Amino acid sequence: MKYLPIIGLEIHVELRTKSKMFCGCPAYHFQVLPNTHTCPVCLGLPGALPVPNQKAIDWCLLIGLALNCEIQNEARFDRKNYFYPDLPKGYQISQYDLPFCRNGQLKIELDDQKTKVVRINRVHLEEDTGKLVHTFINGEKMTLIDFNRSGVPLVEIVSEPEINSPEEAVSYLKKIQQIIRYLEVSDCDMEKGSMRLEVNISLASPLTTKASPLPKYKVEVKNINSFRFVAKAINYEIQRQKMLIDKGKIPIQETRGFDEKIGKTYSQRQKEESHDYRYFPEPDIPPFIDLKVKSEKLKRILPELPEEKIKRFIKDYGLLATNAKILANDKKVAAYFEESVKILQKAKSKRQTVKLTEIKQKIKDITNMIINKKIDPRQTQPAQLVAMLLHKAYQNQPNQKVLLLLIKRILSDNAQAVNDYQGGKKTALEFLVGQVMRELKGKGNPLIIKKLIEKLMEVSKP
Repeated sequence: MKYLPIIGLEIHVELRTKSKMFCGCPAYHFQVLPNTHTCPVCLGLPGALPVPNQKAIDWCLLIGLALNCEIQNEARFDRKNYFYPDLPKGYQISQYDLPFCRNGQLKIELDDQKTKVVRINRVHLEEDTGKLVHTFINGEKMTLIDFNRSGVPLVEIVSEPEINSPEEAVSYLKKIQQIIRYLEVSDCDMEKGSMRLEVNISLASPLTTKASPLPKYKVEVKNINSFRFVAKAINYEIQRQKMLIDKGKIPIQETRGFDEKIGKTYSQRQKEESHDYRYFPEPDIPPFIDLKVKSEKLKRILPELPEEKIKRFIKDYGLLATNAKILANDKKVAAYFEESVKILQKAKSKRQTVKLTEIKQKIKDITNMIINKKIDPRQTQPAQLVAMLLHKAYQNQPNQKVLLLLIKRILSDNAQAVNDYQGGKKTALEFLVGQVMRELKGKGNPLIIKKLIEKLMEVSKP
């Protein structure tokens, strides 16, 4: 019998603020000595009082606006009570019934070129927990606690349970990651744990309609750290739950982990309900009011988001939709493309280097070179790319023999820069290219010169 998967997603995103959510400790905790970024507040010592981080609140609202949420005019923090070793206070400062953002939505694209709108229940702000480190000491298995992460600003994005396949889940997650990276409020690096994923899964009867109630259970799979593993965990749970239901059993409502090595979920504990956490308003932090006024100011600094950028690239530059999506996928790559096009258009308007009829073709050339990775935006400046496309480099270019002799002399005169480059300092290469270009009075091709310098320095490398 076929069943309809009912999937809800919870995304936790660590914000890249300089300080933690409720204290002045540095929020950066990666590759830092354990328990060195702590204070009485984030360690939960008696008498310590929290002071909210305004930047983190602004960024939470910004995420809410980017996800088409309603900004609540009044919000507050609450205490979420539970006992776990990585929670020093015995409760987490989070949000319950009055979050900062509600009722958002996100349009996702599916493989068959169709789209689907996924509603977002809420976007709220909380503090992160400490980190458990499992290790061996003197041959004994131990669990240590690092509180450097405790108190780091954490935004939670909760979808409605209306995703129905692993493919839809991955599309939704990728788009959320892309939008947050565009906002530059988090790097969303799942490998480091700055973006963590949790999946709620249940199976509905084939007769289920939109008007029907949701299944009477749900299974939560926590702390998944890649899109691929999300898809695997969902697929495994669908099959596991289907086997139970076919036998007349209702799956246990529980929290499960995911074992990446064997591709299976495993039971951790029975899933708590909201009343188990005994939420109550945080008494040390007053409620926030007039947030809609604040949100209007934030709207003015909201950057152009991927979907808007794609539409503009298609309209302004005549790009194919597929190419526009690839370029807009990474904000830095998109900026590199636009800067290259601006330089190209400037060459047309001021120097008449390119005929108007050639502009569209040159834009296609720029697009193809970036998409097909024929150039590296980290190594080649937009002006160099355009110069190569316009063949400026070949105007008054010295012959190869003369050019090689000149480069050898420059390398000999700048031995320290050569040593720096061979020692891993890549900026030394740009310095050497500049020295050769200065000798040629700007008439050389920087890309050709760069390749010749690299080749000569590799030959001379000890």
